[in-house]
Amino acid sequence: MLNVAIVGPGLVGGALIEQLAAHAQSPRFASLPIAVVGLINSKKMSVSPKPFAVEDLNQWKTAILGTSAAAADLLQFAESLAALKGSTAVVDCTSSDSISELYPLWLSKGLHVVTPNKKGFSNDISLFRKIQHLSASPQGPAVYHEATVGAGLPILSTLNDLVRTGDKIVKIEGIFSGTLSYLFNNFSIPGATQTFSECVSVAKSSGYTEPDPRDDLNGMDVARKVTILGRVAGLELGTDTLPVENIVPEALRSVSSAEEFMTRLPEFDEHFKKLNDEALASGSVLRYVGMVDGVNSQGSVKLARYALDHPFASLKGSDNIIAFTTERFSNPLIIQGAGAGAAVTAFGIFADLVKACERFGTASA
Repeated sequence: MLNVAIVGPGLVGGALIEQLAAHAQSPRFASLPIAVVGLINSKKMSVSPKPFAVEDLNQWKTAILGTSAAAADLLQFAESLAALKGSTAVVDCTSSDSISELYPLWLSKGLHVVTPNKKGFSNDISLFRKIQHLSASPQGPAVYHEATVGAGLPILSTLNDLVRTGDKIVKIEGIFSGTLSYLFNNFSIPGATQTFSECVSVAKSSGYTEPDPRDDLNGMDVARKVTILGRVAGLELGTDTLPVENIVPEALRSVSSAEEFMTRLPEFDEHFKKLNDEALASGSVLRYVGMVDGVNSQGSVKLARYALDHPFASLKGSDNIIAFTTERFSNPLIIQGAGAGAAVTAFGIFADLVKACERFGTASA
């Protein structure tokens, strides 16, 4: 059996608990015994030597992390998990820097790490290398982080397959932000009439953006994903050295609130209209892309033009699209689909847990 302990069961973690509870009642459980034995949030924690009951998982906020649960203590949580029989995977569903810094400790205790948290793989490269070193043995422990790029899309697994089979990465190019995909798929298409600020407003009210849309428009989320892709491909990329085009108008970068930003954004509609008109006049559209250049060992994040017949130009909704150009795939290998959302992110994590279970689920303590 693979024991699973979830750190930060919020939106994504809650969706994962729901999927694992359904799995526990399915015929698949017999061949893929994956069971939740631990939960911890910012206030409470609980670790059980046997799987939580499905009825408790369905009411986890009160049944598992209710008033009778112990006070949250991440170090004690890890100690308790390490003492369990069998293999245990810790699933970090937070976006915390400090929790990602605990991965080496967890690995040193023999705990596997599965996570959508980008920080451990895109912050200082020394942490990335430490995580790599501690998870290098075929006997484990192992680290799985498919959901750090593209949620449930098979992006990192595809890249790993390309690298491990000796293919040479020429270029990885993609639209990695669901928010920026939605914005430019609606703003920069022939015949569109909405202003840029109207597109941002609709995206915000529809829940596509962060509470402060500047956190999407500054490009740092895309930069983290490009950094992860580059590092998995063997390049020494970092968000601190990556050229990132921040499309937040300079005058609005320091305004004190998201409300003030949204109020003043229409002042810059003419700027974005000019960029879009120039692109459309040349038979192109604007798309916000990340790129890994495997030949020159560098990356970039920028607003770029793509011809109307390019796959990036025909993207719909908030989908992600990634194109791998390699020595073998001179005609790019393309992956496209929903790259954000709790259910698909939880699926990406669940798929990694399946891999961990197949590899370590029958191991003894």
